[in-house]
Amino acid sequence: MKHLASVFRAQQQQNALLWRELVRRPGSVGAICASSRRLAACMASHIDPHPDAPSVVVELGGGTGAITAALRASGLPASRLVVVEHSASLAQHLRQRFEGVCVIHGDAADLPRMLRGGDWPADEAGRPLPIAQIVSGLPLLSIPLPARRRILAAGIQALPAQGRLIQFTYALRAPSPWQQAGLQLLSRERVVFNLPPARVDVLAHPVQSSR
Repeated sequence: MKHLASVFRAQQQQNALLWRELVRRPGSVGAICASSRRLAACMASHIDPHPDAPSVVVELGGGTGAITAALRASGLPASRLVVVEHSASLAQHLRQRFEGVCVIHGDAADLPRMLRGGDWPADEAGRPLPIAQIVSGLPLLSIPLPARRRILAAGIQALPAQGRLIQFTYALRAPSPWQQAGLQLLSRERVVFNLPPARVDVLAHPVQSSR
């Protein structure tokens, strides 16, 4: 019972953070409730927590940290996780909640530039660690089209040739904006036990056929 009460209080605190962001910046928050554990776990199940080569997983739109927590619970080390969050208050919340995780307060449209910045995790030689996969909780369909196009272009540019991009959406029937921008859909899964029900898309660069 104590554990359930603790989980309930944590969920209430996360929802309160989302409400404050919704009041401050309408349109920047995709839902009035934090993502459920089932949705976050589904997102995390598509990442490789222990790749062969040193690299990082990038989360776009960390929010209150539901997906971040699932990524850490999957076995992904804090040193291999970069979270990009546009809200200063939510970025500060994430830094306090997830020790050792690189949280960057900034615009996802600047992702390629962030790779060259001093905040980015680096190897022993000081070289920025490459991106292996991108996990996105951004409410793309709520973001104005010009800004959305910049985010899509940045994400596609930063995603490596063999990388995977995981995005969730509440638009269960609409094609993913990432597909419209040029990525290929690999798989799709619905998470009905979420408020509202969500869909998780896994995408990648199209495979170039050899001639």
